[in-house]
Amino acid sequence: MPLTRRTRLVLTAGTGMLAVGAALAVHTLTGEDADAGLRPAKASGAPHCRRITSTAPAPLGGLPRRDSGLAGVAVWGQQDIVLRCGVTPPHLTPDPCFAVDGVDWIIDRAQSTGSRKVIVSYGRTPATQVVFNGRGQTDTALIALSKLIAPIRQTSHCIPSR
Repeated sequence: MPLTRRTRLVLTAGTGMLAVGAALAVHTLTGEDADAGLRPAKASGAPHCRRITSTAPAPLGGLPRRDSGLAGVAVWGQQDIVLRCGVTPPHLTPDPCFAVDGVDWIIDRAQSTGSRKVIVSYGRTPATQVVFNGRGQTDTALIALSKLIAPIRQTSHCIPSR
């Protein structure tokens, strides 16, 4: 029995929708979206954030950079390292503080776990948060990221100046 023109159109449209749905499912399951589960910080549109994300290194900590469509966000690997510029600057805290090339950083213990370290730049506005999710060379990444943060004027220190 020959198919009518309308039946062929319905079958073609249905097949096309199935193909698009399958492609979206594969895209989601393979982690192709660098921004999955991320959101920009409140002040992510600040000029310093645009500069930081536009000049952030392509490889960082041994991981390739992935394109992010979110303002103030840079991603390396499969979200192994995530930078979010424009977060609320931390206040004095008992959390550990350390300096890398003149930039003070706070380890956010409330958000960190055994395999996930969250650090935030200290004394600079906008503040920048970096999340290390288990992979990546943290020390070399912090040196590169500190060079990006250093041009932001420092207004306070979590480590006393010598």
